[in-house]
Amino acid sequence: MSEPDEDFAAMFEASLQAKRFEKGQTIEGTIVAIGPEVAFVNVGGKGEAMIELDELKNAEGVLEVVAGDRIQAVVVSTEGGLTLSRKLAHGAATLRQLEDAFRARLPVEGKVERAVKGGYEVRIARQRAFCPISQIDTLRGADPAEHEGRVYAFRIIEYKEGGKNLVVSRRALLEEEQRANAAEIRRSVVAGAVLTGRVASVREFGAFIDLGSGVQGLLHVSEMGWSRVSDTAQVVTLGEEITVKVLRVDDDGHKIALGLKQLTADPWSTVQARYAVGQVRAGRVTRVAEFGAFVELEPGVEGLAHASTFAPTGRAAGWSRSVAPGMTGEFEILSIDPEKKRIGVALVQEGSARDRETTPSRTEHAEYQERKDAEPAERFGSLADKLRGALSPREK
Repeated sequence: MSEPDEDFAAMFEASLQAKRFEKGQTIEGTIVAIGPEVAFVNVGGKGEAMIELDELKNAEGVLEVVAGDRIQAVVVSTEGGLTLSRKLAHGAATLRQLEDAFRARLPVEGKVERAVKGGYEVRIARQRAFCPISQIDTLRGADPAEHEGRVYAFRIIEYKEGGKNLVVSRRALLEEEQRANAAEIRRSVVAGAVLTGRVASVREFGAFIDLGSGVQGLLHVSEMGWSRVSDTAQVVTLGEEITVKVLRVDDDGHKIALGLKQLTADPWSTVQARYAVGQVRAGRVTRVAEFGAFVELEPGVEGLAHASTFAPTGRAAGWSRSVAPGMTGEFEILSIDPEKKRIGVALVQEGSARDRETTPSRTEHAEYQERKDAEPAERFGSLADKLRGALSPREK
């Protein structure tokens, strides 16, 4: 083979090896030779990369490596072979290298020095850069100072005034990584799985939980606790790490229902063993409806005090004026239905006859329950009677 053919073969081999790597990729290699301006690095197999000698010198201009040393560097070019930069990997790049990184969309290392108005001041090499607050992360944290002092990889999104005005984004790199990993994360999200995520946003109806790589699920307010939750912000906080259970996943995996209360025991599972008709328990009125008041007897267990149980007004509309959410008192257990998760209660009044064999409140409550259970059958019977009445003349 002639010398030109050998040169062409070498260049062809180098181009093939370069295709194994991508710009921005961090790789390790061994220095095999050091020339007057560049050094050659073995990156595995027959692959060989080039790195400028200035990249291997310290601040005093002294060469820090010798042949045989292993180094870590970033791929800055794959055209006609591999070109590496160690300073980009270590956050000590020159202005020219930062410009190259901007044009090639390569990541650079920077240290978040402090939070400022609208974002953060970031030190990259010897340059100061600005990172808008919306670009520091994919999730908005509760405390802006949590990023101070951290070293992150950034992408330069604006390069002005010869590098004196730099705007960087960490979010751009995180979102690229998320897109690459989202499919794998979705495969792990199946009904029944217990996962850890971060609270991405808090709303009145619940909270969105980031399960990783931008995959989010909804933790509805009704699934936050066994007791009624009036303020979601009292249960979860923005940016908080939280463990949840996957309740449902739709066919394409884009709607994920999560639960928090399912990680603790349902208090109704032991109600029958702990409650009995005739017991008196402390309770708190949680809400008032036209037909009665709901009373929390313990977290997750509510009873209903029917309007008829409030003396002396009884069924009169005025009973509700003496009852308000937040009111506490002693309540007598009138009935228990663990399967339907229903408990009937009555407020114990001073001087009441609750110790008698049958109190007015208990009797009226029992009558109400009997009427309620019988209503569907009565309605059906009434309709049947009307039909018979309508048909009887014809039969005659």
